[in-house]
Amino acid sequence: MEQHSKAEVLIQALPYIQKYYGRVVVVKYGGNAMIDEALKQAVMKDIVLLSLVGVKVVLVHGGGPEITEMLHRLGKESKFIGGLRYTDEETARVAQMVLAGRVNKDLVALLARCGGKAVGLCGMDGGILQAKKLPSEPDLGFVGEICGVDVSLIRHALDGGYIPALSTVGCDGDGQVYNINADTAASAVAAKRGAENLILMTDIKGLLRDKNDESTLIPMVAPSEVPRLKAEGIISGGMGPKVDCCVEAVRQGVKKAVIIDGRVPHSILVEMLSDEGVGTLFADPAGGAL
Repeated sequence: MEQHSKAEVLIQALPYIQKYYGRVVVVKYGGNAMIDEALKQAVMKDIVLLSLVGVKVVLVHGGGPEITEMLHRLGKESKFIGGLRYTDEETARVAQMVLAGRVNKDLVALLARCGGKAVGLCGMDGGILQAKKLPSEPDLGFVGEICGVDVSLIRHALDGGYIPALSTVGCDGDGQVYNINADTAASAVAAKRGAENLILMTDIKGLLRDKNDESTLIPMVAPSEVPRLKAEGIISGGMGPKVDCCVEAVRQGVKKAVIIDGRVPHSILVEMLSDEGVGTLFADPAGGAL
């Protein structure tokens, strides 16, 4: 009976594997899933499994805690304004060193240990993430706004059977380094690459009607509903930018975008290869362009 149940699980995944075979899926990896070793292993195994069954996965990662740790070692205090890191020249260079260096290469090595074939990329490589200073009040320093995306290197990596792991550091034409929000970068890459799905991993269950009650999860939101949900205060705080990234991706042609709970092991597989789904899905109900 146990063997039969295992076979049933695999058979039920077949239509979803067929749906995503040869398609691009962009996963933004961050939050607790980057810190907890067991969750990190689960995420990497999910990504390798998807790659081995023919899904073209692009992994876009942040690394805020690692940047904070390195700044602390250097005797520099991290400063946040409205939840965003103030990034002076020194902090921008530290972000480049940490994200494009240790964090990125550790993920590449972990994907390899899980049986995958990965390549580490930085937003500065091949002009993947072309950036300029994000206009903001108050000033956030060298926090970047994406002004151009070139996915040529990502395409070559995927066509070669590699899993591209992209760190979100970009630069302008003068070589000035900018720290770029990973959700924003993942959304822009998904749109430019014509992804089937954008998955944003976070530390909550999804969009909640009551932020203090996880049983109030809203499983699906049409982009047209977002202004009302913002007016009602349901979308607020740090959830706002994540929702905006999902909506923008869908408006730019990504079939669907979903915010999932990265604290749940194998949440990526449950979301993609079952009819259960997890988190909050953003999609056009009509299935057409918005």
